[in-house]
Amino acid sequence: MVPVNTPLLTGNEKKYLNECIDTGWISSEGSFIKRFEDDMTVYIGRKYAVACANGSAALDIAVRALGLGDGDEVIMPSFTIISCGQSLVTNGVKPILVDSEFDTFNIKIQDIEAKITSKTKAIMIVHLYGLCVNVDTIIALAKKYNLKIIEDAAQMHGQTYRDKKCGSFGDVSIFSFYPNKHITTGEGGMVLMDDEIIYEKSKGLRNLCFSNDADKRFIHEELGWNYRMTNMQAALGVAQLEQIDEIVVKKRWIGNYYNELLKDIDYINLPISKTEFCENIYWVYAITLKDSCIKTAKEVMQELGKYKIGTRPFFYPMHKQPVFNKMGLFLDDDLPNSEKLYERGFYIPSGLALTKEQIEEVSDALHKVLA
Repeated sequence: MVPVNTPLLTGNEKKYLNECIDTGWISSEGSFIKRFEDDMTVYIGRKYAVACANGSAALDIAVRALGLGDGDEVIMPSFTIISCGQSLVTNGVKPILVDSEFDTFNIKIQDIEAKITSKTKAIMIVHLYGLCVNVDTIIALAKKYNLKIIEDAAQMHGQTYRDKKCGSFGDVSIFSFYPNKHITTGEGGMVLMDDEIIYEKSKGLRNLCFSNDADKRFIHEELGWNYRMTNMQAALGVAQLEQIDEIVVKKRWIGNYYNELLKDIDYINLPISKTEFCENIYWVYAITLKDSCIKTAKEVMQELGKYKIGTRPFFYPMHKQPVFNKMGLFLDDDLPNSEKLYERGFYIPSGLALTKEQIEEVSDALHKVLA
């Protein structure tokens, strides 16, 4: 089987992990956590960072740290992972969904303003699959209506918008370090910001809101979570971040090689290689089927599986999620691009450990399936 993703751990990962083991600092205390946070602030261009358990935890912290709650509304795309909507709903916030562009997978900027009401408090942008959102337009809208920006850059390690790093634009920005990300800590996430008050709030929320006063440590004024990252995870993150420039080069090589090999298949849309403000970072190699293809994405993935090629479906639209519909949410939403992306989209192997021969094997299988 050619897997969808295999992480590459060829730097100082083992050295730093051994240091954790040799010193005994393996839990949520240890020098690598602060080092990873500091390294990320320098790389992204932020003042503060809070490492945490995973990307979903980072979203929970971001929503609460901004003071969002009951009665508030946040505009977000329907085409994204459920974590984005879940972090809003579980904090009493109502998601207001916007459709996505079929070719870039990102939120339809032109549809946002009509969704803004007196209850709107923030816009959540999610950079997806390798291309980033048109950030300047979002910032202009946020300033016009006095809204906060939550920037989900979970998939965007190393990506830039007009030469400025993704993850540097939101009032609060988040990353994920799941194994399929450009930088992995196994599980892990991070919240970044420039506001010191939001930073202190985020640190507390990550750590059960323990008091900074030692005498009152177990006296809690509010509820948080145990969302701490371990020193061992952070050690992996430090080693991975040291290699980020080479990682970006490798991912773009994979994407460009696929572009060359697959350009003659008439039934598929290849991912856009660049927009006016960014070059595709190919977090995944995302394909959509043209209307002329009679097969569905599910059928193509099943057939590729017979050739031992791993695939993954696109996100299921937020407005179609049964768990939200049972809550009475999104029942009247009509967001056709989000639905079509799920029906017609999938992605193929593109992990950092992928070899030239494996890419060619995937290409051969796609040609056979879509001949």
